Amino acid sequence: MWNLERKIIEVKTKVTYDHINISNSTKTKFLGLNIDETLSWNQHVDQIATKLCSACYALRNLKHTVPQSTLRTIYYAYIYSILSYGIILWGRSSNVSKSFILQKRIIRIITNTGVRESCREAFKNMENMTLYAQYIFSLILFAVKNKHLFTSNNEIHKYKTRNYLNFYLSTVNLTKFYKGPYVSGTKAFNHLPRHIKILVNDMKCFKLSLKRFVCHASFYSIEEYYEHADDKDM
Repeated sequence: MWNLERKIIEVKTKVTYDHINISNSTKTKFLGLNIDETLSWNQHVDQIATKLCSACYALRNLKHTVPQSTLRTIYYAYIYSILSYGIILWGRSSNVSKSFILQKRIIRIITNTGVRESCREAFKNMENMTLYAQYIFSLILFAVKNKHLFTSNNEIHKYKTRNYLNFYLSTVNLTKFYKGPYVSGTKAFNHLPRHIKILVNDMKCFKLSLKRFVCHASFYSIEEYYEHADDKDM
């Protein structure tokens, strides 16, 4: 009989720089991002959740002494920047919903939305992006601002087919790369409504139209985005 038990081989790496041994680490912080050895981003999302909890406490105390316009200014100056920094990397983390729940709690505080009421209209009225909309928005901007890293369909052939404005999506085998910003950015851009994609060479108009689109849709999940951008708009 064949022995079907998998053998796990532990490989110990040794890195030396300038005759100094560099010890292994399971996590590190680089440019404000907490990176672990499996690139799960869970530790970074946990840190964001801690900051959002503190923001909830501060806004709950401030709302009785300052107008709503001031609370909105605080949101964009502090909370929005926390959520947007590096989101194209950690936006698909398995526990990102924790941060989204806290974001909705903050929006409820600012807009006086009840606990049993949906926050969708509050997001729309504030013209603010949900966490998932923010992720989609940042991904697409990353792809458009770095077009030189991507290949468009009209570079492969000169026929104006239905998808000639799309970026070419190559086949990949590594899960981490598939979930990374390059492939995810390609898929997100390709799924945009056509009337937004045709503005890609006018960055100012493209960004305004994209922001208006994701704010109005108020996505509550990444899957919701791919369901929303249907064929009639393409």
